[in-house]
Amino acid sequence: QVHLVESGGGLVQAGGSLRLSCAASGSIFSVNVMGWYRQAPGKQRELVALITSGGSTNYADSVKGRFTISRDNAKNTVYLQMNSLKPEDTGVYYCNAGGRATALTRFDSWGQGTQVTVSS
Repeated sequence: QVHLVESGGGLVQAGGSLRLSCAASGSIFSVNVMGWYRQAPGKQRELVALITSGGSTNYADSVKGRFTISRDNAKNTVYLQMNSLKPEDTGVYYCNAGGRATALTRFDSWGQGTQVTVSS
């Protein structure tokens, strides 16, 4: 099994910054894509940002220019630096990672989620 543990959420005023971290542990052969998703109250979970093992990134239009995703492959850890936060960024942020647990088996794991609240 592969476990993801997130940290770094909290309460911040609009215009402020937060940095989320997510560390993957367990039976890991390789990690391909790592990403962040969020779910606001009453809404579906949506993609925030993705990063591949090679460093290619993809962002939701709503966060481009404000959020930066990065990763430390040696530590199987992904980060999300969130700047210029807006109230509409409020939600539970989930980490996701996909890769291979062994040379023959894949995994796709989710973290437990961390709350981000942006006050106006």
